[in-house]
Amino acid sequence: MLYAVLCYDAESEVNAWSKELDAKVMADLGAVNQRYAEAGKLGPVARLMPTTAAVTVRKGVTDDIVMDGPFAETKEQFLGFFVLDVETLEEAITFARELSAVNPANGTYEVRPLQYFNPGVPIT
Repeated sequence: MLYAVLCYDAESEVNAWSKELDAKVMADLGAVNQRYAEAGKLGPVARLMPTTAAVTVRKGVTDDIVMDGPFAETKEQFLGFFVLDVETLEEAITFARELSAVNPANGTYEVRPLQYFNPGVPIT
């Protein structure tokens, strides 16, 4: 079963990390990723740019509306995701807990089964 592990946290906290702390966190997350990748269980992983770089397309009555930012109604923002191919929800939860254990932020990892997945083609 494929699961998406969605990462949420306060952008202001994560963006305030020093370059050294950010590099350490990414290396620690990479170590968790590597174990799952070597087991053939990890798909695409992405770290998103800040919400200030985002736009939202909202369906309008006559035309779609494009607005700056994601306009999330939350203190936490969507920062990135992992696609995991594991047998059970419990295994996906274990992965999310391992990510959380090496991440110094107080964020949230949402684990959600994927209904549809198209890996696309590699971007060079």
